[in-house]
Amino acid sequence: QVQLVESGGGLVQSGGSLRLSCTASGNIFRIDNMAWYRQAPGKERELVAGITRTDITNYADSVKGRFTISRDNAKKTVYLDINSLKPEDTAVYYCHANVLTTILRRNDYWGQGTQVTVSS
Repeated sequence: QVQLVESGGGLVQSGGSLRLSCTASGNIFRIDNMAWYRQAPGKERELVAGITRTDITNYADSVKGRFTISRDNAKKTVYLDINSLKPEDTAVYYCHANVLTTILRRNDYWGQGTQVTVSS
């Protein structure tokens, strides 16, 4: 079994910054792709940023230049540094990981989500 736990969300003023963290634990052999998604009220969940095991990244156009995804494989943690926050960034942010488990089974896992609220 694998668990993803996010932290770092909160209420911040427009233009501010936050760092979201997501740490994986459990029966992990290797974590491959990791990503951050977000879902705003009334909208579908969207991919914000993704990162491969070898640090190849991709970003949604709406966050490119403002958000940075990174990972620490030793800590089994992925980060999302979010800068120059806008009210439209308000959403629940979810961590996702593609994991090769200790029994060599590949599965996708989601965190519980962390709320980011940006005020004007």
